[in-house]
Amino acid sequence: MPLSALLYLTRGTYTAAVRRAQAEAGCGDVPAAAEVLLNAMEWSGASLEAVVRFLGVTKQAVSQMVETLVNRGYLERERDPSDRRRLKISLTAQGHTAGTVGRAAIQQVDRELAARVGAAAIARTRATLSALLAIKRAGIARAGTEGA
Repeated sequence: MPLSALLYLTRGTYTAAVRRAQAEAGCGDVPAAAEVLLNAMEWSGASLEAVVRFLGVTKQAVSQMVETLVNRGYLERERDPSDRRRLKISLTAQGHTAGTVGRAAIQQVDRELAARVGAAAIARTRATLSALLAIKRAGIARAGTEGA
């Protein structure tokens, strides 16, 4: 089977596990598009801005996602005391719960995968996917400079 088909068919494996775990923890209303944001903020402690840069999503998409997460009690906004023009976004207790159970679900999938294929195969896959991501980013960069 072509690699592209395998990637397409497996794309929801982690998301499904995270959604099940979050639903069991009472966080079933986390939008699918926002799961990675909550998980990344919980897991890494990174700021919203750092996560957004890493994900490469638009500010408009993030603003909508943040608004939904604030309304559902996963994030809170407050003025940055060092710069009153900026808003500081942080996880609430419920946001930490959603991120923690999401991370645990991801780790469980990783353990199941390691049991099936071994750590060396996972390392090779990670290297392959990292290279694929670099190809994607280079293509985006080329497309951006071609139109300039």
